[in-house]
Amino acid sequence: MPFTVVKEIPGSESRLGRLVTRHGVVETPAFVAVATRGTVRALSSEDLESLGVQILIANTYHLFLRPGPEAIAEHGGLHRFTGWHGPWMTDSGGFQVFSLGAGKLHGVGKIASIFPGEAKPNPAGLSLVELTEEGAWIRSIFDGAKYLFSPEEVIRIERLLGADVILPLDECTSPFHDLVYTKQAMERTHRWAERALVAFERTQGLGPNPEQELWGIVQGGAYEELRRRSARTIAGLGFPGFAIGGSLGKSKEEMHRVVEWAVEELPRDKPRHLLGIGTLEDIVEAVRRGVDLFDCAAPTRLARNGSLLTFSAPGFRLNIDNARFRRDENPVDENCDCPCCRRYTRAFLHHLLRTGELSYFRLATLHNVRFMVRFMAWIRAELAAGRLPTLEPKLS
Repeated sequence: MPFTVVKEIPGSESRLGRLVTRHGVVETPAFVAVATRGTVRALSSEDLESLGVQILIANTYHLFLRPGPEAIAEHGGLHRFTGWHGPWMTDSGGFQVFSLGAGKLHGVGKIASIFPGEAKPNPAGLSLVELTEEGAWIRSIFDGAKYLFSPEEVIRIERLLGADVILPLDECTSPFHDLVYTKQAMERTHRWAERALVAFERTQGLGPNPEQELWGIVQGGAYEELRRRSARTIAGLGFPGFAIGGSLGKSKEEMHRVVEWAVEELPRDKPRHLLGIGTLEDIVEAVRRGVDLFDCAAPTRLARNGSLLTFSAPGFRLNIDNARFRRDENPVDENCDCPCCRRYTRAFLHHLLRTGELSYFRLATLHNVRFMVRFMAWIRAELAAGRLPTLEPKLS
C-alpha cells in the first residue's frame, strides 16, 4: 500500500507512517521542503540529499509561468529536470489564487500574518485574480498576461511536471471571509475536486510519471460545520490522501481546532498534509492531532533574513545580525551536524550577512533545513518510543 500507519500512539491521534512512492519512501511525520521553482533557494539537490531531506514540494503556478510544463516534461519531468530524484509533490496554484486575489484585498499572506487575531482587513493592493465557476483567471506576475487555471488545466500541468503527489485546484479563503462566502468557496472547491478526479483519469499516461497520486484538499475556513462537511465530502470521493488547506482561523488556537475537526472526519488509514504550516510549535501541535506531512517556506525564508533555528535561543531563533555575535566563536548550534555548524562560527556568519556575501544564504539555509530534518527525526523517535512530542527536545 502507498501509505501505511506503522504505529499509533494510544490516547491520541499521533502516529508513525510510511508513504511509498515511485521515487522513494517518506517516513512520517515529515517536513516537506519548499522548492517553489524546482529548487530550495541557495541549495543544490546534492545538498538536500546530504541533509537528509525526504521530499520536496514545487509550485504549479510558478513553474507554469517559467519555464513551462512542456519544457519540464521534455526533460523527463521534475525529477530529471531538477536533479532531485526523491519524491516530489506539487501544489495546485490555489494559494496563488488566494495571495494574488483575496490576500491582496484583505492584506493577508506570507508577509502579513495568516493569523491576524482581532485585526481588521488591511488592503495590500488590487486583485490579480478573477474567480468563476470555470476556474481562476490569473494575471502573470511577470508580464500581466491573463491565464485560466481550471481544475482540468491544473491536472494537465501537474501530469506534465510528473510529481509523485499532486493536488487539485481549490479556493483558499481568508480569515476575514464570512460564513456565507466561505461556504460558497468550499462548495466550489468540492465541485472542482470532482472535475479534477475526472481529468486525472482522462490524462492517465500523460507525462513522465504513471504512478502519480492525486490527493484531495479540505476547505471550510474556521467554521466547524463547514470543515467537518468538507472533510467528509472530500473523503467520500475516494482520494488516497488529503491536504488541509485554506484559512485556519485568526489564531493558533483556532488552527488547532480546525485540524482536530478535519482529522476526526478523515480516514485513519490515509495520509494527512497540513498546507503551509511549519513553525516548530505548529508542527508539534499538529502531530499530536494526527497530521503526517507539513510544508512551509518559513525555515528557508528565516535563514535568508538572519534567523537561524536552534533550541538554545528564545523562540528557537537566533538573530545572527545582532551585534553581540560579532566575536562569538561558537557554532550556531553545538548539537547540529550540518556543514555550517561543523565548520563556521557565529562571528563569521554575522560578518557574511552584514557584508551581503552570497555564501551566507547557502550556509544559513543549510543549517535551517538540516535543523528541520533533525527536528522531524526527533519527533518520529519520540513517537516510536510511545511518547507525545513536546518542545523540550534534547537532540543528539
